Amino acid sequence: MTTRRDLLRNLTAAGLAGAAARSQSHLPGIPNVGVKADSGPARSESGVGALMPWADVLWAVTYLSHKARTGSGTGLYEIDENLKIRQRHISNGTHANRLVHTQSQQIFIGPYAIDLRGSIRVIQDLLDHRLTATMTHLTDAANRVYMLTMEGAFFELDVITLKPVQLFDLVKEFGLKRPAHFKGGHTGQGRVVVANNTYGAWNEAQGGLAEFDGKKWNILDMKPYMECAGRPNLGGAVFATGWDEASAIFQVLINGRWRKHRLPKASHTFDQYWQTEWTRIREVETERYLMDCHGMFYELSPMVFENAIWGVRPVCTHLRVIPDFCTFRGLFVMAGNQGTPNADNNLLGGQPQSGMWFGKTDDLWSFGKPSGWGGPWRSTPVKAGEPSDPFLMTGFDRKVLHLFHESEAAVEVTIEVDFLGHGVWKKYEAVTVPRGEYKYHVFPPGFSAHWVRLSPSRACTATAEFMYT
Repeated sequence: MTTRRDLLRNLTAAGLAGAAARSQSHLPGIPNVGVKADSGPARSESGVGALMPWADVLWAVTYLSHKARTGSGTGLYEIDENLKIRQRHISNGTHANRLVHTQSQQIFIGPYAIDLRGSIRVIQDLLDHRLTATMTHLTDAANRVYMLTMEGAFFELDVITLKPVQLFDLVKEFGLKRPAHFKGGHTGQGRVVVANNTYGAWNEAQGGLAEFDGKKWNILDMKPYMECAGRPNLGGAVFATGWDEASAIFQVLINGRWRKHRLPKASHTFDQYWQTEWTRIREVETERYLMDCHGMFYELSPMVFENAIWGVRPVCTHLRVIPDFCTFRGLFVMAGNQGTPNADNNLLGGQPQSGMWFGKTDDLWSFGKPSGWGGPWRSTPVKAGEPSDPFLMTGFDRKVLHLFHESEAAVEVTIEVDFLGHGVWKKYEAVTVPRGEYKYHVFPPGFSAHWVRLSPSRACTATAEFMYT
């Protein structure tokens, strides 16, 4: 009797007839690991949306800006141990999903399923969708996975037949306006978590972080979110990153409860949903995470201690578009999206092309020194005595707090610090801000704590921004 596993083992790389296999040359002594899309007539992007080591090679899937009509030449690549790259299939889509499906021993990357022998199958029914996340199924993990598209279509996919069934249109489910821009997705703690980073202007509540327990969806926040990640062990924490007018946002799910934190922005050039593709959280050394968030890399421990997450520390700043990163043969690999004409909006761009950066994890410490700005309030209505979200403080040299409010009387702002990082707060100082005036506080050289938060003495509309240099 033929079992599903037997059927999977005997599947061949279907749908690849006519695909162009191209190899790229190498400069002497310099690995030339780059990708390109066609020069036209339509010009778009050639971003590297996903990376995955598997079946003895590194797989990469590249993307256009918006489906096939905006360009051509993107698809699936493999890179061998000598860093020689060749294109295995052309899909001309916008894909950035990846997942190892343990039970069937295959990976899903873009619109492809690849087994342990490196045999490729194309998910034909999803080629015209922009796939952004593949997630473990809640009730039938052995036979199905979830697929999320940028437009908010939420599918269930049979891992053997590769036939999808659409379960939800999340744009309608959440009452959003189109276009949606769904990005990350992850399954953990008995729920699926998805992120939508739609955000074109300040005070625009069209993004979102939401969770699905198998029965109903629950919207957690309407600000833009980008990434969802985590491990099933070491406490099972689920992480999500996003941003708003005031700062970057860092959410953590621990034992069924979400905790909201804030991080500085290293740059305002990431403050729009097209410009935030695709900040990620990945395990790059065994049981050690790197988090890329709003132009800054962070160390991140997946371990839960004392019902809290410790070990969030800035590593470096950068301006690079890094759609994905991973490790391969001991090297740290960063995907890219560099030369982009994008419908000829960049008339100096020419042919779409990108490079993959190979180095060591520790090389990141030679990038831009950690610096940034942000805070818990930006013209934000606040209540008397109610603490703000915790804001990251550790890992930066010089620190200044700027304060302003709109109130008919003076407001005393109490500064508290959590120097151990486990949620125990101690008063540091209080700053009185008179009506209509602006105040700042310079922290002493060398002063730091894991987290800092603020509390106002009266209700008002307040602005509080930390500058870290």
